[in-house]
Amino acid sequence: MASAAHAMRRRADVVAKRVLDLVVSALLLTVFLPLVLVVAAVIKLDSRGPVFFRCRRVGFGGGDLRMLKFRKMRHAAAGTALTLADDGRFTRVGKWLAKSKLDELPQLWNVLKGEMSLVGPRPEDPKFVELQRVEYDTILTVKPGITGLCQLAFAKEGEILDPEDRVADYVNRLLPQKAALDKVYAQRRSLLLDLKILIWTSIAVFARRDVAVHRATARMNLRRRPKAAETVAVATEGQA
Repeated sequence: MASAAHAMRRRADVVAKRVLDLVVSALLLTVFLPLVLVVAAVIKLDSRGPVFFRCRRVGFGGGDLRMLKFRKMRHAAAGTALTLADDGRFTRVGKWLAKSKLDELPQLWNVLKGEMSLVGPRPEDPKFVELQRVEYDTILTVKPGITGLCQLAFAKEGEILDPEDRVADYVNRLLPQKAALDKVYAQRRSLLLDLKILIWTSIAVFARRDVAVHRATARMNLRRRPKAAETVAVATEGQA
């Protein structure tokens, strides 16, 4: 009886999550349509190539996901899918899109189509998924999201990757942490958790504040800013 009640609550939660995705993505696409048109025009004027770029990622249940983004790199630029904050492949507009995260805006279309959710694990490149196969067996039981625990915890990923070997640094240092955190979300997912993540994402975007995420409990709070004395101490150590 308890298991049946749990299953009913889970189904209701899934339905509520989809309704939230539909309503919010449709509303945001309508509100941001003028911005989308302006950004599209600027991209076309700035460099040759298409306005949008489809990234190949692993989606729900291990299926193929073509995640939509505004193009922020030079047309036909080669190299790893990992980007640095000052990546040389960025166009002039692309550098601004990456910093502002506006390149992610078109993914609202993926949400509207049901391929993604507003909140969920960040869609990962197939080759990186294979390196964390055990964790992804759990992670892929939920739809990937535009925002989520990892997106908040690693918002400045491009600034902390080792520019000398970004792939090795990502695989050895960041990927295991991200997979573990996404697994926590998949195991604890609920509409309430999604709403909390959306609120903290709004704070991160509009208040320009960094959000810390507890790796075990998924609890979120503002990341503590270093005091002036700490900043001076760090600067002094760097000059030593």
